[in-house]
Amino acid sequence: MVTVDAREDRPRVGRLSGPRGPRPSRGARVFQAVNAVILTGVVVLTLYPFVNILADSFSAEHYIRAGKVNLWPRGFNLTTYGHVMSDSMFWTNYRNTVIYTVTATLVSMVLTTCYAYVLSKKHLRGRGALIGIAVFTMFFNGGLIPNYVLVNGLHLRNTLWAIVLPNAISVFNLLVMKAFFEGMPEELEEAAAVDGLDTYRTLLRIVLPLSKAVIATMILFYAVAFWNSWFSGFLYMDRADLFPVTVYLRNLIAGATTGANETASSDSALQIGANIQAVTIVLTVLPIMLVYPFIQRYFVSGVTLGAVKG
Repeated sequence: MVTVDAREDRPRVGRLSGPRGPRPSRGARVFQAVNAVILTGVVVLTLYPFVNILADSFSAEHYIRAGKVNLWPRGFNLTTYGHVMSDSMFWTNYRNTVIYTVTATLVSMVLTTCYAYVLSKKHLRGRGALIGIAVFTMFFNGGLIPNYVLVNGLHLRNTLWAIVLPNAISVFNLLVMKAFFEGMPEELEEAAAVDGLDTYRTLLRIVLPLSKAVIATMILFYAVAFWNSWFSGFLYMDRADLFPVTVYLRNLIAGATTGANETASSDSALQIGANIQAVTIVLTVLPIMLVYPFIQRYFVSGVTLGAVKG
């Protein structure tokens, strides 16, 4: 007679297993620890300049000049913030930047989306030539002087379009959106055609609603690029009231504008001169930093989905 021990039917829990699955090996735990330390160091090195600038913007002048400000404000002071925010030209340039960024991003998204959708159709005649023209511009351009002559000849200087049109399409963004559209199932558009939708309504009702991730990513790319751009405004604008805020910031850093008004006391003038750059940088980058968290969840998926094909 053969007897079977009931304990043999029970699942055995070894040293490397647990209620939630097998425990990681020693090598895996070491790798995770080292990886965590390295990534933490990268985060610290990345965030330190921003935190330091923020601390400088709220610190007193003598602490800044002595180099004693690191991660926390020393001698909390709002004099420079009051000076910059009371400057009407700063707010005029700030408003210009908002208008330029919103308009340029809208125009760029419309042009890039339409161009990318067209290039994603493999049956399109001349598709290779259109892609070649776009890629060619990534490596060759007319140069600074021809671009200036062209913008001036079209009477675009001192207008919104001098900033919007020359940089309306980023070829990198175009190729990412093209790859994303190519990765969408063709059956969706075929079904839309059977239902009687033409190309335009298919794009608006089928393709774009399914492309929220890549669209949000492209909006972020374009918005950040136009918000931070200063050279186009510096080159094509010769009136201070038309400058974007980045040119205002550039002029402060280059010493082209005064750091303190003539009626200010000597202590206030020294304070403003010490941290006006940090204050203006904080006020300039703040809107982009506030917008990013709302579209961050689309960011990684939008880039990776659009980079599967090339």
